[in-house]
Amino acid sequence: MVPRILVVDDEADFIELLKFRLAGLGCEFLVANDGVQALSQARQFKPDLILLDILLPDLDGLSVCDILRRQPVTKNIPIIFMSALSGDVTRRTAAMRADDFFTKPLDLTRLERRILELLPHEPAAKS
Repeated sequence: MVPRILVVDDEADFIELLKFRLAGLGCEFLVANDGVQALSQARQFKPDLILLDILLPDLDGLSVCDILRRQPVTKNIPIIFMSALSGDVTRRTAAMRADDFFTKPLDLTRLERRILELLPHEPAAKS
């Protein structure tokens, strides 16, 4: 089963860069450009992980995260926030809601490692 990652950001160039850089993970990428689309995509496709920007049109990433955490079908999906906001209050607030927080510009090597840690792993085959 190919893992699905939902990338939520309103900057198309950033999304393409991220997908290109993370292509080696062998994942399927879903894309949402605003908070409302993110909620719809998460409910419909139940991704294995969500990369979520905080500053989004329609509904900000913190609100999206809160809504996803309250719904049984999405509450256990790992969420990694990505944001140009880097203040301590933002970091602490995001950390309380999500599984991790990365400041833009992203350390893509570190992000890739964290994604691999959070993606569900298939149980090893018994010999």
